Order: sequence, then structure tokens, then C-alpha cells
Amino acid sequence: MVNPAKNTICLWYDDDAEGAANFYAETLSDSSVSAVHYTPGDYPSGKKGDVFWLGLSWQITPIALTQAITNRDPAAANRAFQAMME
Repeated sequence: MVNPAKNTICLWYDDDAEGAANFYAETLSDSSVSAVHYTPGDYPSGKKGDVFWLGLSWQITPIALTQAITNRDPAAANRAFQAMME
């Protein structure tokens, strides 16, 4: 039986997140990409040229939230994502 990871790292990128995750998994020993989740639609919304400043923060995400924002029903996933962002 494989021991479960003590920590699961989540990286959020606006562009090529999957490429970045694969790079880190190839670079760090005993690492892998176990899931890729896409956010619904067009978040963040704004016009071209807008600048968004984001800080680095840690969060504990319940499994139920991950399941809700990756729901196959785009409307349900969007509702969960919008609720989370509030």
C-alpha cells in the first residue's frame, strides 16, 4: 500500500498551469501531478490590459469544494466557484 501524501500542493496559474505543474513534478523527486482542475469560464473577468495583483496565500480546501468546482455541469461548477470567491 502506498502511503498517502502528507501535503498536497495546489498551484494556480493564469496560463500554462499544467506545463508548470509537470515541470515541478519532473524537477522534484517523488513528485507527480495527480489531478488537473480547470476553473469555470472566464474568471477573472475584466478587460484586456487590466492588472490583477495577487498575494500568495495558503488555504485548506475541503474535498467537497474541489468536487463542486470541478462538477461536470458548468452551471453548477460556476455557482460553486463564485461562492468560493466571495
